[in-house]
Amino acid sequence: MTEVLNRVRAALVSEPRLDLHRFPIELSFAQGTLTLEGEVGDVAAKKLALERTAALPEVAVIIDRLRVQPAQRMGDGEIRDLVRDALLQEPAFADFAIRRRLGERVEKVREPPEARGAIDLEVEDGVVTLNGQVPGLDDKRLAGVLAWWVPGSRDVINGIAVEPPEDNSDEAILEAVRLVLEKDPFVDASQIRVGVKNALVRLTGLVPTEAEREMAEFDAWYVFGVDKVDNRIEVHRS
Repeated sequence: MTEVLNRVRAALVSEPRLDLHRFPIELSFAQGTLTLEGEVGDVAAKKLALERTAALPEVAVIIDRLRVQPAQRMGDGEIRDLVRDALLQEPAFADFAIRRRLGERVEKVREPPEARGAIDLEVEDGVVTLNGQVPGLDDKRLAGVLAWWVPGSRDVINGIAVEPPEDNSDEAILEAVRLVLEKDPFVDASQIRVGVKNALVRLTGLVPTEAEREMAEFDAWYVFGVDKVDNRIEVHRS
């Protein structure tokens, strides 16, 4: 077990996006199951930590208890209200039922008579959990990104079911990333090109600020199913 944990630590140390001095990760391993617990700097660090450790042959199962340092500390009620409002205001979800779970109680926020889908929302300790059923993978992915955009969110667990089921593909991820970039009011999607191969997203183009370059990259990381982002966007200051 000690040897496996040493290999896990070495894999994490080798990832430059992980700052283990500032954001230490607690590890435990038993019978092929690795548990990662702690707070990391951003969603990229979280996904890369999972990707690095999943590549180790000794690791059969990963229990992910990594949380992202929020842009702004918020209480669960405030996060819940902001995610609810984002879902309600999204035109693609206009005919979806939206429900909030408060402990054992379920509150109907919107219940159209002939709902095309349903999204259930729960927040605990800054972690947003989404459940329900939607007709397309794009809907599932968009709901997850809207939850990630709330500055207090520490993690998003996207358990929304897609009915009828859709096969994932690079083309589907590409369309989802494009959609998210177009939805982001702080990003000029017309200046950014997206490519996807084996769930790796490559971003190219020109933007006027480093902040916009970074926001475009995080938008891609937020998309469910994206394993890696190669940000080659250039900053052109006029």
